Amino acid sequence: MSIQDPRPRYAQVADVLRAEIREGLWPAGEKLPSQPELARRFKLSQTSVARAMEVLRNEGMIRSEFGGGSYVLHRPTVKRVRAIPASFASGSPSGFAAQMRTAGLEPRTELDVHGPVDAPEIVAAVLGLDDDEQVMVRARRMYADDRPVQRATSYVPWRIAQELARDEVDTNPAGLYANLRAHGHGPVRFYEEIEGRRPTPAEAAFLEIPEADLIFEIVRVAVGADERPVEVCVNVLALAGWRLRYEWQSRE
Repeated sequence: MSIQDPRPRYAQVADVLRAEIREGLWPAGEKLPSQPELARRFKLSQTSVARAMEVLRNEGMIRSEFGGGSYVLHRPTVKRVRAIPASFASGSPSGFAAQMRTAGLEPRTELDVHGPVDAPEIVAAVLGLDDDEQVMVRARRMYADDRPVQRATSYVPWRIAQELARDEVDTNPAGLYANLRAHGHGPVRFYEEIEGRRPTPAEAAFLEIPEADLIFEIVRVAVGADERPVEVCVNVLALAGWRLRYEWQSRE
């Protein structure tokens, strides 16, 4: 592809490199040619090339290291959909595994459970814990085709969690809610708060994204019949890889 007027030259360079990345000429993790090399290739100034690289960085196509060059980032060809139905019914196709398989990806989840431990201050406030109350923590690391895509950390008050057997905890969210219901602590409503923010260094390292990228932080709260929360779940996922969809039914 030749670089011609009237479109800005840097935009045309970005178009060429973007197309080459999508065609697999520069696979994920591959280092791109240096800016002087690209300037010679396109017969342009390094300033134009630098602007083209900035476009690709802003799109999440590449990351740049100071003095170390630019590298291609993994980007899904189709954004994964996080669909949350109003019912949270067990076996719902909105589950992580079902959603990944629908997108043609193989899901895998690693689960760590521990407690009783002190809850983070913000979580303790949402759960309405007393100073001496602790929680069970369910930390899930979720992968699609062995690529990390989401972290989900649940906090359940220990006064409730201690009633659950291990096999009642080692389940998906819908299964956990069903088991809480069986013990008389079933949630009757849910709400979520969604925030876009920069990842922490640990979050960026797990998701394999630059710390300059944006993530979704989705805090889901499950509320029991006595209007006391029975679980808080903090989900962290890269904004570039997800599209959120929520479903509910109208009432007369």
